[in-house]
Amino acid sequence: MNKLKVFSLAFVILVSLSRVANAEAVLLASDDFVGITFWLIAMGLLAATAFFFIERSSVPSAWKTSVTVAGLITGIAFINYMYMRGVWVQTGDTPTVYRYVDWLITVPLQMIEFYLILVAAGLAISSKIFWKLLIGTLIMLLGGYAGEIGWVTPGLGFVVGMAGGIYIIFEIFRGESSIIATKNESIKSAFGALRLIVVVGWSIYPIGYIFGLLTPMIGL
Repeated sequence: MNKLKVFSLAFVILVSLSRVANAEAVLLASDDFVGITFWLIAMGLLAATAFFFIERSSVPSAWKTSVTVAGLITGIAFINYMYMRGVWVQTGDTPTVYRYVDWLITVPLQMIEFYLILVAAGLAISSKIFWKLLIGTLIMLLGGYAGEIGWVTPGLGFVVGMAGGIYIIFEIFRGESSIIATKNESIKSAFGALRLIVVVGWSIYPIGYIFGLLTPMIGL
């Protein structure tokens, strides 16, 4: 019954917020593949959010914070994707600021998950890891955003953003957090899966930045 209550509450809140975000919704064309992609991803995020909050009561207390943060990540992303879908359908564009509003909240939370996994496992860990991951993430995002909107040149923005990204990759593969994760086989596996998501899943962003902003500068 508690799970049902949590699911119902989460569902009502998310759907209500998404309806507010799409107060002037326009019908999605059947051949609008970008809009359809937004829709599919949003539905997946909604399902993931429901799953995390329903299952939160099933995990040991030490893991509840980590599961809650996971639900927050997917819930925030769901609302933002619904809003971006509406903007795309109405205008045919997805302004840069909307993407970064989402990322500035969800990406740091994803990085913090590395820290929360280690804490939940009861491994001795310094709070410095939390701040290293958070600061590295903010440098990565702010560098990219500054380059995309013209605060700095796209090249400089790319360099700053990649510096933050490389620092994060170093920390989760060779840094203190990675070393600590090897002390527990189960955590090592979860940590490794999360690292794979970051490296492979996030690779599309610098690639998109290169082809969207840097290659036009050199005439490619």
